Amino acid sequence: MTQSVKKGDKVKIHYTGRIKDGQVFDSSLEREPIEFEIGSGRVIPGVDKGVIGMKPGEKKEVSVSPQEGYGDYEQKLLIDMPKEKIPEDIKPEVGMRLQMVNNMGQPLPVLVTEVNDESVKLDANHPLAGKDLVFNIELVEVV
Repeated sequence: MTQSVKKGDKVKIHYTGRIKDGQVFDSSLEREPIEFEIGSGRVIPGVDKGVIGMKPGEKKEVSVSPQEGYGDYEQKLLIDMPKEKIPEDIKPEVGMRLQMVNNMGQPLPVLVTEVNDESVKLDANHPLAGKDLVFNIELVEVV
């Protein structure tokens, strides 16, 4: 008898993630399935919870709210950076992705959203923050 997935199990899944409007942002179908332990925090909570109860070979569609995905979009993560603080070898342009270092020395990816004479506006929100997502999941195996 095949057991259904529970917290603590190691699983391999294939997935396709898309924004609710249908735009695909990631898929494992062209590569190896991802392997993770349920409840370990390695994947977003909505996918983690979505796999619980599935059996190998089963496919399922899971809706994921921002709170169960990449978080809400936060205005406080918009940074107005004086141009003189940007390294001289970087010429910021709207749409460019840069990497800053936060107060704890960890890398923080940011998106340039505006460039003017005095400053550069940076957005440190995850690109999928505030978005309702849909994942098509296939449980490949319980490891």
